[in-house]
Amino acid sequence: MIILGIESSCDETAAAVVQDGRRLLSNVVNSQVDIHAEYGGVVPEVAARSHIEVINPVIRQALREAGVTWDDIDAIAVANAPGLVGSLLVGVLAARMLAELHDKPLYPVHHVEGHIYANFITEQSDSLGSSRSPDVSSGPSSGTQPETQSRHEVRPDGTIGRAGDALKLPSRQPTFPMLALAVSGLHSQLVLFEGHGDYRLLGETLDDAVGEAFDKVARMLGLPYPGGPAIAAIATQGDPLRYALPKAKLKSPYDFSFSGLKTAVLRSIQREVGVDHTFASHKLPGLLNDVQRADFAASFQHTAVKTLVDATVKAVHEHSPASVVIAGGAAANQELRRQLSEKLPFPVEYAPMSLCTDNAAMIAALGYFRAQTLDPTPVDSVSVHPSLSMAQTVWNV
Repeated sequence: MIILGIESSCDETAAAVVQDGRRLLSNVVNSQVDIHAEYGGVVPEVAARSHIEVINPVIRQALREAGVTWDDIDAIAVANAPGLVGSLLVGVLAARMLAELHDKPLYPVHHVEGHIYANFITEQSDSLGSSRSPDVSSGPSSGTQPETQSRHEVRPDGTIGRAGDALKLPSRQPTFPMLALAVSGLHSQLVLFEGHGDYRLLGETLDDAVGEAFDKVARMLGLPYPGGPAIAAIATQGDPLRYALPKAKLKSPYDFSFSGLKTAVLRSIQREVGVDHTFASHKLPGLLNDVQRADFAASFQHTAVKTLVDATVKAVHEHSPASVVIAGGAAANQELRRQLSEKLPFPVEYAPMSLCTDNAAMIAALGYFRAQTLDPTPVDSVSVHPSLSMAQTVWNV
């Protein structure tokens, strides 16, 4: 079964073709990160306009790279929740139009759940090249070897330029029961799966998601957007124990909170540079030297990651899953992978970098498994749900 996936929940316009939920035929992503870096974060109106400009060329390119026509496509999957309402609308309306035009069944899926299903992609088309890539950054603890992430940009003639290398994919699909830690810019969740669509939310963030906290701390330190990669890079030069930062104590051991940690970083920086709590945070970067900046980055990252790892390890000991998957953009963080490799009783395989960040391959993979269980959704019933929790999307199997 060949699925076309469409993803536009935030600032990535993506389309991909996946066969049988495991074989990647194409994966096209047009990133807006350079546009939003100017503003220090995603501007919803700008994101939506950019999606409108590139959604059709991205979809055409995905079909072309996969070597398929509409006659080969068996169904369409689209991310309809959660995300920015304007961005979601662009992808959903495109999917609805194409489903009607080409008479294809349509499956709306949850974006965060899609991140988890990136780990089910274990094969790739020969046209994507060899999966042998040298491991140059993650070390033996990462579980996978990184690839050079493909980037696609819209040319003046409306086509999408591609510069892609092969992906180092997991050697096998996860087995159930499966524990999933989904961490990204807007979401931090710990989910226990008994089977496809049969899961329960063990815990989630009560305020800022971990990726959001990285972005905010990066601004305090004068680092560029997105904050996750920027902090991870400079943290390698710093001392993770230089500044003692608190880990939130919550009623549920599986919930997360990063707002207090973010505030603790702010107050620590203010004390370090000799100003009081009324001093504006946007002026702090100019008072930090390079050593202080690196130490704060390393200390923050260490504590934020420890928060995620402690909850994950506790869930492993309590629920004894057969497999653990780490999903979402923050899954690429090498400190997270290092701490998990030290604490978990078995190794974890990771999706490659380009399938950790927002993409449509994960949407297509999830769409395949959903199609094995559920009927397609009537096209005119597919709408967007910007704040929908995974707790509301169990498939009732």
